[in-house]
This record gives sequence, C-alpha cells and structure tokens, in this order.
Amino acid sequence: MAKTLRVCLAALKQRPSVSDGVEKLISVLHECRDREVDIVCTPEAYLPGLRGASFDLPDPDQPAMERALKDLRAACRETGVAIIAGMEWQSELGLENRAFVISSAGRVLGYQTKNQITPGGESENYVPDGRRRVFAVKGVTFGITICHEGWRYPETVRWPAVRGARVVFQPQVTGSDERGQKPGKWGESFYEKAMQCRAGENSIYFASVNQAMKGQNSATSLIDPEGNLIEYIPCGKEAMLIADLDIGSATRLYTRRYRPELYPA
Repeated sequence: MAKTLRVCLAALKQRPSVSDGVEKLISVLHECRDREVDIVCTPEAYLPGLRGASFDLPDPDQPAMERALKDLRAACRETGVAIIAGMEWQSELGLENRAFVISSAGRVLGYQTKNQITPGGESENYVPDGRRRVFAVKGVTFGITICHEGWRYPETVRWPAVRGARVVFQPQVTGSDERGQKPGKWGESFYEKAMQCRAGENSIYFASVNQAMKGQNSATSLIDPEGNLIEYIPCGKEAMLIADLDIGSATRLYTRRYRPELYPA
C-alpha cells in the first residue's frame, strides 16, 4: 500500500453535451498527469448531468455513455491517471446513477451505483442495484458514497471503512444552477457538518466533490481522519482541489472497534 495518495477533486460546471463533458474530463486528466495526481473524482452523474436536478438534459442515450466510457478509458491509459467518473447507465434493472472507477491503465475496476436515491425527481429517473463495493488504487482501498447516501445514511460510509477503505469519495450534486445562494462560512451547513462526521466517526479521509453551480448547498471539500477540514473550493467556482493524503493517518480506529453484533436487526 502506498504511503501517500495524491487526489484531485474536480469541481466542474455542467457542459451542454455529453461530448463536451467528456472533452472537459479528458483535459482534467491531462492536467492531473502534469501534476502527478493518482486519482481524480468528478461530480455525481456528470455525464450527462443529474436528472431531477436543475439541468436541462437530453433523453438518456446509452450509446453515448458507452462511447464516453471508451474515451475515458483511453485517456486514463494515455495519462496514467485513474478516475472516478459520474455517469448514468442503462442496465437490465433500469437507468442507474453510477460512479465508474477506471484505473491508470484504462481498465474498468467496477462501479458504485447510487442505492439510497433522493426522493422526488431523482427517484422518478433512477433505480438502485442494491450492491456496495470497494476499490483500490496504488494498493489503497477506497469506497464511494453518492450524494444523498452520505448525508442521510452514514452506513454507506461505514460499510467500505469496515472493509478496509482509507478514503471514501462522495460525488454529489447538492444545490441548484437556476438560482443563486450566498454561501455562508464553511462548516455552517448541515452537509459540510455531515462530511466532518463521516470522516471522524470512521477515522478515514472523506473527499466530497460537488458540481460548480450558482447555488451550492455544500462546497467541494476534503476532510481529514479526525474530522477537520483540509481544504475546500469556494461555492460556484470551477476548480481542482489537489492534495496528498497521508494514508497512515487514516487508522480506521473507530471502524475497527465497531461491533455490529450489538445492533441486531
């Protein structure tokens, strides 16, 4: 297992088409190569955008998603950078909100589907697949919780932490691009407080990536294993947060002390 992991949290604005979004992600991968990043995480369902949110989106286009995945695999292979790419995907179950994990060699390591789906517009568009997974880059195990899951269901973070995750990434879209909202001081919102809880209660890093929008309810933020803010991107700003994670400090202390037998169903 690597002693450090250099991560990039890419707070990106919505693009007008899937092809434009892919082009942006490829440019991010090239910049990450120049800055020696190991893995970059994108916002939730960045391709084509989150249905049920404030975006004007085309109908689902599975061939476009398959082309996008192929192009991203090639870009990861070219740049030597891994990516967590938020995409929608048509399966036999229906339309899923997935976060694909592509290795630095361009191999699909798997994906995490959003299973605790936000009531309302999202639940009318997406279906869960009912499974949780862990992944590894440079020998560092990590998990993924998608937006609403990490806010309201802390079990979705505990699950990968119990299975060895030192980092949990949270692709999210929380807020609106239709109306502005003046952000308060960092840490005042429920969502940012929840980030701190998810990190501190598991003794792991929590890396949350929101889309850059006019009215964000939370900032793209990186939290250390004690629940302290490392760095954030101001709301509304498109930018890349790059940081080196000291993996040894993610001790999983409280996770390792967890005794699920004390809480029978």
